[in-house]
Formats: sequence, C-alpha cells, structure tokens
Amino acid sequence: MGKAFNLESFSLKGKKAIVTGGTRGLCRQIAQAYHDLGAEVVIWGRSEDQGISAARSMAGERNDVHFIRCDLSDGKQIAPAVDKSLEIFQGRVDILVNGAGVQHRSPALSFEETWWRMILEVNLTSMFLVSQKVGKVMCAQRRGRIINIASMCSFFGSINIPAYAASKGGVAQLTKALSNEWAGMGVNVNAIAPGYMETEITRDLKEKNPAQYAGITARIPKGRWGSPEDMKGLAVFLASDASEYMTGAVIPLDGGYLGK
Repeated sequence: MGKAFNLESFSLKGKKAIVTGGTRGLCRQIAQAYHDLGAEVVIWGRSEDQGISAARSMAGERNDVHFIRCDLSDGKQIAPAVDKSLEIFQGRVDILVNGAGVQHRSPALSFEETWWRMILEVNLTSMFLVSQKVGKVMCAQRRGRIINIASMCSFFGSINIPAYAASKGGVAQLTKALSNEWAGMGVNVNAIAPGYMETEITRDLKEKNPAQYAGITARIPKGRWGSPEDMKGLAVFLASDASEYMTGAVIPLDGGYLGK
C-alpha cells in the first residue's frame, strides 16, 4: 500500500521559498500563497521601496517574508542574491520560482537590439543562472521544487513581441532540460504557462489595442482574462509533496485558450 494521501500533502509549513519577481503581479500572489500555507519566503525585485513594502504587507505579524534587491539584467548580482537568500534560510532551500520577466512590443522589423538583449537576459539567461546556483543546493539536499514561469508564447509566436516569444520558448525547453538532469536527484522542475492575464505587462495591449483585446477574450472559453489570484492553486501544487511525480511539464493556465 502507498502512503496515505491527505491535505497535508499540499502543506508548505516550514518550507523555504525564493520567488524572483515576487514583489508584484503574478509572482507576488504566488509568494503570498506560499506564505499563507506556512512557508518562509524571500522575494527578489529591482525596486527597494516596492520590495520592502511588499514583504511587510505579506508577512504581517510573522515577519518571515524577506526582500532582496536584485536586478536580473545584471548577471553579477545573481550569485550574491542567492547567497543572501541561503544565509536567511540557514543553507536550505526547498522551492524556487523563477518569475521575473520583462516585455516590449514592437514589430520585428524595427525591434531594437537593446530590447532584444535585455529581454533574453532577464527572461531566460538569468533563469538558467539562478536555477544553476540554487539547483546545486537542491541536488545536494536530494530534494527541491523549481517552478519556471513560461507563457502562451512557449507554444506560439504571437505578434510584435519577438524577443518575449523567443525567451518563453526557451523557458519551456530549459524546464525540460533541467528536469532531465535533476529529477533523479529529487529536484522536480516544471513550468506554468499563464494565458492572457490582467497584469502590468498586458495593460498596454488592453489600452492601445482594444479590438485585439476583445478578440482574445472572445477566444477564451472561460470568457475572461486570468488574474494573479488564478496562479495560486497550481503554484502551490507544484511546490508541494502532492506533485512528487510531476516533472518536466509545461502546464497551460489559460482558461481553455489553447484548446479552442
């Protein structure tokens, strides 16, 4: 007989979680969910004021959400940020969410190289570098959960976002590659591919191209764009013991968009 399955399988009590991009948007809600279920959390972000405020708001009286300033466009800041996180956690880390990301809209013919390099650096290269350094600790522990934030652009190219689409396609393949190497050492690597979500990144589409916004909404079987709140359940599952046998997956969270 197998182990008894109960709600404790979804508990994150006592877990240690790093959430990059955790000061706002989708990943702030993920960090909040982890904290609500008992994890100690370190959130990374570029803005000191925003990060400190977010950490205080999330932690409440428990005082167990910490902020580390890290600009992921600068690879030299990654190792010190991981080291500071591990110092806070006294050397152990159970969960890593790679959620930081940037976006820029422009036709491919006029897309600036500066933006191309910035988006690939933040969305893909930094994800590998953070995963590599945290993964060494997790593999040594023989246990860990890495959750990458992919996108619908991991499955299709969209328009006017060539760098973002390229980076998110890379996230899907990186997720599978790391899972292939680390799953046997107890480290599950999966990705969540959010569909169209109401966030700061997508607000410009709604405001500047309402016809495209309406067309996208019409294709979503759920009849609405997602919200940051919609990320919580899947993010908790992938971080918990309940997902023990799931690894190398890129999971759409899109209100049924891909199925239509």
